[in-house]
Amino acid sequence: MTVSSGLPDIPSAAGSPTPLVRVESLTKLFPMSRGLFRRPSAHIHAVDDVSFELFEGESFGLVGESGCGKTTIGKLLVKLMEPTGGRILFQDDRDTAGGQTLTDIVDTSGKDLKEFRRKAQMIFQDPYESMNPRRTIFDTIAEPLSVQGIGSPPERMDKVRDLLELVGLTPASTMLFRYPHELSGGQRQRVAIARALVVEPTFVVADEPTSMLDVSFSTSIMHLMSGLARQLGVTYLYITHDLAVARYMCQRIAVMYLGKIVELAETEELLSNPLHPYTRALLSAVPSPDPAHQRDPVNILGDVSAPVNPHPRCRFHDRCPMAAPQCYVESHPPMEDHGGGHLVACYRV
Repeated sequence: MTVSSGLPDIPSAAGSPTPLVRVESLTKLFPMSRGLFRRPSAHIHAVDDVSFELFEGESFGLVGESGCGKTTIGKLLVKLMEPTGGRILFQDDRDTAGGQTLTDIVDTSGKDLKEFRRKAQMIFQDPYESMNPRRTIFDTIAEPLSVQGIGSPPERMDKVRDLLELVGLTPASTMLFRYPHELSGGQRQRVAIARALVVEPTFVVADEPTSMLDVSFSTSIMHLMSGLARQLGVTYLYITHDLAVARYMCQRIAVMYLGKIVELAETEELLSNPLHPYTRALLSAVPSPDPAHQRDPVNILGDVSAPVNPHPRCRFHDRCPMAAPQCYVESHPPMEDHGGGHLVACYRV
């Protein structure tokens, strides 16, 4: 297994005693019904009892197959969706005592929600669908400033121009009044990054921002985002299915399977010492540039199960090569520390 290195130089999470974001038992269920006026007959467990923390200046990766719940978590954390259960605690800078407190944002509304929007933003996966084709680049980036009532029109123009320069769209004067269809995919994603950063948030959810771009554009976007993290002190929740991208961008990685986090550790620890059988399978599937390199086979069974009213047992049981009777009888294993903050949800590890 070969994954290229390049971890950005972001301050260590260990230096922050209070997390910027703490997720506790977060759950999101989507009801399924056979008719418009019938009660739900089942629920899709998109996110099921997930807990983790993000620290200031950190880039935290969520990795897993499509449909495992990564994007749903991202939307929950920026309140584009409402959770079914659990808490999302966000660092509150209004503490007059000089310390840091955590405030539950699940029930936030009105003025407090508007204030939260300034702190938390999202970069979407598709640079073609995330912008209004009838709005100019200036209108797209300046809209958050207008909504938040920040600055006068000339000040907003200066702010947008500075952001365009910062994200590498130069000269900015030639970009301001173009429309999205006049830009390439990489340029559109840079506009999306500028739009997310224009209100100076402390927390940004990046939902696979390079997955729809060519390799050359992907590399430049990752380099840009890691540089902005250092320069602006932004904390990322970075969502990706690509372990190579996660290694470059993230200090810690959480691996998800069917709505559950099954393993969480510092990036190099997780990649060099994967403990959960699903994580091992993901690493076995990473292509190697060396034709002579012998990879371990992807040692899992069958296909991903549907997350509809899943059994309370281990979610990975049906595909696990290590499964034992205990895994079938008991509930989904809890996350346990196997040393140095390396958390694994598996009875067989």
